[in-house]
Amino acid sequence: PILYSYFRSSCSWRVRIALALKGISYDLVPVNLIKDGGQQFSAEFKALNPMQQVPALKIDGITLSQSLAIINYLEETHPNPRLLPQDPKKRAQVRMISDHIASGIQPLQNLSVLKQMGEKKTEWAQNCITSGFQALEQILQHTAGRYCVGDEVSMADLCLVPQVANAERFKVDMGPYPTITRINKALLELEAFRISHPSRQPDTPAELRA
Repeated sequence: PILYSYFRSSCSWRVRIALALKGISYDLVPVNLIKDGGQQFSAEFKALNPMQQVPALKIDGITLSQSLAIINYLEETHPNPRLLPQDPKKRAQVRMISDHIASGIQPLQNLSVLKQMGEKKTEWAQNCITSGFQALEQILQHTAGRYCVGDEVSMADLCLVPQVANAERFKVDMGPYPTITRINKALLELEAFRISHPSRQPDTPAELRA
């Protein structure tokens, strides 16, 4: 498999965690979203992913984009360890939380949107994350055990950790979100989350390395 990734992309990080958890080795091709006006806009990368976004994963003779679609494919082809619970209610909760982050928070504060916001980009990002986290904190109080849904790591956790990192980068006050903070801390102790961290990627700038 070949993963096209950017060290700081939260969507790429989700996929790196899934690959690590499932023990799938891969080659990483860095796509710098800032350098050269954004390498994702090159003709070569557009041919690979017409949406001009990372991640993209070449695997089993196909190329997939969209992090949740990639994670679902990995789940179906490498079922262990399981990232979607067998119980239909818990599985629905995992998908709900994943979508809440992947559709309701992350796209509103990603690079392409922030570029449009100009000087107000930090304020905009903080507002988007805060409103999303207010809802998420409430949801997790009903679904969480050690992790987002019960005591098993799931796709929801793969979405949570990169989004908390974004919140910290934009200096969001995490005080009002004790459940999110607790789960995030527990997840960051796991090896798969550590090795996939943005501070430990081949394309991480020297000053941001762990």
